[in-house]
Amino acid sequence: MPRVKPTKKVDVLGNLDLKPEDAVGDYLCSKDQDKFFVIPPNSDSAGDSIELMFVNNVREHEAMVQLQVEMLASAKRQAKSNSSRVRHMYKIQERLRKRFIEVNSFIKECADKKRASEKTVEDETIHHKELGEGINSFKESIGELKEFREALKATVEEFQPYEKVLDDVVEVSDIFVSPKDCIDRCDALMLAQVEICQLESSKLSEIEEMRHRMVQITNEAALSVLGLKNDLSKLERSYNESRIQCLKWEKILATTKDSITSITMDKERTRDAIQNLYHVLMKRKENPGKVRASFDGQLDTIKEEVEILTSLLKHLECTTKQEDIREDTLC
Repeated sequence: MPRVKPTKKVDVLGNLDLKPEDAVGDYLCSKDQDKFFVIPPNSDSAGDSIELMFVNNVREHEAMVQLQVEMLASAKRQAKSNSSRVRHMYKIQERLRKRFIEVNSFIKECADKKRASEKTVEDETIHHKELGEGINSFKESIGELKEFREALKATVEEFQPYEKVLDDVVEVSDIFVSPKDCIDRCDALMLAQVEICQLESSKLSEIEEMRHRMVQITNEAALSVLGLKNDLSKLERSYNESRIQCLKWEKILATTKDSITSITMDKERTRDAIQNLYHVLMKRKENPGKVRASFDGQLDTIKEEVEILTSLLKHLECTTKQEDIREDTLC
């Protein structure tokens, strides 16, 4: 409230330098407004009593018991779900392992089929080339035979005068029966020489082909070794990835086990604390109680003892107040 006159002292009742009858009006006006200060909530209400504190404690205890039951149910549910997840994870891992083996075998089969098809294509290509070379050689041979025929005709015409000489040689010689026999033997010698030359060339070509085949087999073996090395590297990478995944799941399982263990330990500590409190209260009553009493029975006993202690505390407070009143009266 803004002041009209300057003051020297100020209190909750107003201006102390004014008269009481003048300060009361300022106090009432100051109390009615909300602009210059805020009235604390429930400023005129009394504090909580023992009964209300007991009720609040009982409510908090019931809420904690309910929370404990919910946490226990949640822990059991999480344990079941974690076990099902672990089984599901093992099933997935086994299925992935089988799938990996199937895919790996399929890839190897495809690679083998590819290499076999490439080898077949190469063999067919080589065979096609050989057939082409044979056709070309036959054409060349036909051309050579035509040339040989023409040359032979010219030779026959050229050596016609020597036929009489051959006849004379046959008549003189005891080896040859007839001129045809002499010519046949000469042709046989010439054909044998030609066959020897052809056999020599064919053997040389076979040796060259064998050398090419050895080079090809060596290259195929090198490719096979390289393919096996690639498969081994792929398998190693797959093994490392699987190992990393397994370590990740092992960490998750370890964390889950630690959580379950901590929850179980908290539960056991709570039960031990309640049981110790129960034994303390039973010792106070000079009654050891049942050692194997149920958990609910122990809680009921503790609740009864707390109620008795609360009533006793109230009775002591009333007795103390009465004695104080008597002493004040006597004074």
